[in-house]
Amino acid sequence: MKKKLILGILLSAVLVWLSVRGIRFGDVAEGFRSIRYGFIAPAFAGMLVMQVLRSWRWGLILKPLETVRPWTVFEVSNVGFLAITALPARLGELVRPYLIARNSKIRMTAALGTILVERVMDGATVLLMAMVALQWTPFPPWLVRSGILFGTVMLGLIFLMIFLSFRRENSIQAAEFIIRRFPDRVANPIRGMLHHFIDGFQIIRNIRLLFQVFALSLLIWVVDVAIIYAMFAAFALPLSVPAALIVMVVLLIGIAIPTAPGFIGNWHYACILGLGLFGIPKAEALPFAVVYHFISVLFIVIMGLPFLPFMKFSLADLQQQMNGGGKP
Repeated sequence: MKKKLILGILLSAVLVWLSVRGIRFGDVAEGFRSIRYGFIAPAFAGMLVMQVLRSWRWGLILKPLETVRPWTVFEVSNVGFLAITALPARLGELVRPYLIARNSKIRMTAALGTILVERVMDGATVLLMAMVALQWTPFPPWLVRSGILFGTVMLGLIFLMIFLSFRRENSIQAAEFIIRRFPDRVANPIRGMLHHFIDGFQIIRNIRLLFQVFALSLLIWVVDVAIIYAMFAAFALPLSVPAALIVMVVLLIGIAIPTAPGFIGNWHYACILGLGLFGIPKAEALPFAVVYHFISVLFIVIMGLPFLPFMKFSLADLQQQMNGGGKP
């Protein structure tokens, strides 16, 4: 944990340095003074819509396991996203599965499976949107190569989940080749966790629910593009909707890197890199990155803190669950 935190902080420091290197701070100050604050409110409202849609979608993914009250899913989602922002190295990704397991009959490992479904659906949707954007805006070669690699990984995960869902016994038998090499006290919990993890993919067998989840995923990322476009307007950046989509893709790649809590450094450098593709100077891109990051984190804090007293957890709780204690 400490090593991950130190490594994340060091990586964030490097990315912050890259973000500010060669900048005249007088030009940056001018960028902050020119903000049109009337466009910040629509961006903030879009974040609320996006959070509601995310919660609704996760409830649908959980539905084959158990119908959880929408308000409970919303509470858990808000605290979970707060944890993702606050904890280093993306350890917060474990909080939502832990909390939903504590507030339902769903096992944590099954809930982890639903998180993987959610992430794969996000990746596939963003990739599809990027392919559409290619019709209007050419991508730089490095981004095309990244997209091809990302798409290959997504296809691999999709086929893996389909195989695990429809060929569960074959999958378990294949895994036994490795599992049986462990002592029984280790192998037996692994077998149980693997079964429950595959349970999290049950939505794949329900075409109607799967289509609804895909539609919500598409809507979620369309809203995110609209948020970034509103931020363009706030900074008077003469960029198009496809440009907002490309900046979103670059930003998603950037914040996937485990760094210090709060996405400090990787968020800013990714925004500068994305805007730089359209000729926006670093001195103009940095204020955009700072303000967009600030209101995004502020929104997550505002949404998560009110529910935190009712959804308490600790890193020790997460460690106990991952070590097989409680309801894995």
